[in-house]
Formats: sequence, structure tokens, C-alpha cells
Amino acid sequence: MIKKFIITGMLCLVATSINAQRKTLSLNLQPKEDTTVSPIVKEKVEEYAAKINTIIQEEKKLMESELLVLQAKNLDKVDFDKQKAQVADSYSEKIDQRIEALGFDLDTVIQKQVRYSLLNSDVASNEELKQKLMKKFRATKDFSGYFSYGIMTLTNDKPDNDLDKNLGYANNLEFGLKFNYQFSRTSPWGLISGLGFSWRTVRPDNNMVFAKQNGEVSLSKFEGSLDKSKLRTGYLMVPLGFQYNFSKLRNAGMDIQYRPYSDGFRVGANVYGGIKMSTNNIVKGNDQNFRDKSNYQVNPFVYGAQVTLSYDNISIFVKKDFSNFFKDSYFQNDKALVFGVALGW
Repeated sequence: MIKKFIITGMLCLVATSINAQRKTLSLNLQPKEDTTVSPIVKEKVEEYAAKINTIIQEEKKLMESELLVLQAKNLDKVDFDKQKAQVADSYSEKIDQRIEALGFDLDTVIQKQVRYSLLNSDVASNEELKQKLMKKFRATKDFSGYFSYGIMTLTNDKPDNDLDKNLGYANNLEFGLKFNYQFSRTSPWGLISGLGFSWRTVRPDNNMVFAKQNGEVSLSKFEGSLDKSKLRTGYLMVPLGFQYNFSKLRNAGMDIQYRPYSDGFRVGANVYGGIKMSTNNIVKGNDQNFRDKSNYQVNPFVYGAQVTLSYDNISIFVKKDFSNFFKDSYFQNDKALVFGVALGW
């Protein structure tokens, strides 16, 4: 009887899948967008359900005929109910025997559905299943988008200059593509690289603005009411480093293990380099507004190092420039230090 209950449950699952067109089995090791019932499983179960229905209808007609004969005997209610129950039990046993004789292999059907749920395709052999699993759970080698935002300050080992004394809020906004290269299916180590676009914005405080005279850059007092003053520089950035993933090994079946590269807790360290794309000095006051994209002696090249702590899709990071923010003797030895958060890194 247990087997009959299991079969009945499977038939209900298939019927629900057909009528409601929704997922009924969740045997996936990883989420899939369109995993339903295997076409082979569906065909086998529907064929089996049709045969069971035929058997039931045939035996039901015979039982009804026999009950009509029994009813014609005009028995008292107690005897009629007793013989009616005996007839029903007899036909129930006959139905069970005929269903058993169909030889439906439930284990094989369940195995096919498990394989389909794993791979979203029917496979004919264990060897083919293993190949599919090895392909599905291979080492990660892909590009993923990221976005980061950080609070920036300027550090140096020399006496404070005009910028240090008048530095307001500064930030670093960056987005791009991160290249992930896991060394093997089970390796916790991976290479990280990519390409990003970074915008670094420095805002002077105390009503100061960046000014130029004869090519010389300095901070000067703005005459009047100042609403906005910021020097924004864009860089094209390339990181290169390594990532270590603390996730435990997972079992994909068929003695195949894998380690998720982008899930769980991870630590990354990388160096980076960048080349300047543009600089924009933006000033807005009550008397004058202007945007100047000329040369403000910002370093055309940057390089530094970054340490990142990540959990799933969220990261926190610290990055430190080894290059000066400005070139030559301008605001000497000021180097960017950024604390931030990132999505997708």
C-alpha cells in the first residue's frame, strides 16, 4: 500500500504541473529558471495513469453489475451492506493485482526525475550524467559587474599643506567588470582582475576653490557665497590579485565535489593601476559658475593596493594609493586612502 500512496502522490504532482504550469519538484543543487518535470517522466507517469484509469473503469463496471444483481435479491439492509462490502473488497484486490501486473518501475522514474532536476535535461547513462555534472559544476571563469562607493581622505608624511588644512568631503565612486578565475573546481583560491571606471572627487572646505594662474595650481579663497566646489578626476582602472573562499566543499553527486567561488565569506587582496581619462573643476557660487576641464596637475597615473572582505554579494574594502594624488610639487605627498562598500565584488 505504501508504494500505491507514493505512486498516487507522483500522479498528483504531475497533474498539478500540467494544470497549473508551475514547478513541483525542487531537487536542484543550484537554482534554475525553468526546471519542471522531465518529459520522459511525464510521459511514463501519464501512460501509467491512463492504464490505471482503464483498469479502474473496467472493474468498476463489473462491480456495478454485480451490485445490481445483489440489489435485486431484496436482502435486508444488514445483509446487503455486508455483501456489498465483500464485493467492494474483492474488486479492490483485483484492481491491486492488475495494477501490480503492470510492472511500473517507480525507482527508475524517480531516478530520471532527479537527473532532470539536476541538469534540466534527460540523460541516458551514469557516464553522461557525470559529464553533465562536471560541466555544470566546473571551476568559475567569468565576468561579473560590480559597483563600489568609498569615503576618501588624503594622507602624507610631511607637514600639512593648504589642501590638507582645507580638505572637505572626498569620495571615490567606481563601477566595472570583475574577472573571476577559480584555479580548480574545489580550489578556495582564485585570480581576480577586470576593468573599472573610477571617479575621485575632492571638495575643498572653508570657502576654498582650486584655482590656476600661469599653469600653477593652488587653493584660493572664493569671493562671495560658495555653493559647490569640487575637483573630479576619472580614471580607467585595472586590478590584479587573488581571492580566498572559506566556503565548504559541496557534493554535486556522482562523487563530484565543488566549492562555490562567489558565495560565503571571502578575502581578497589585489594591486591596481589606472590612467586618467579627464579632470573637471566644478565651481558654483552666487556670482559665478564654471566647469573647467583643463589640466589641474592631477596625477595622470595611479597605482596602489586593496584588501577586500566579502560575504556573498556584499563587500567592504580598504584601498591605498602608492602614487601621489597630484603630480610634481603640488600638494606634495598626498596619497588617497579609501574606505568603502561594494556590490558584486
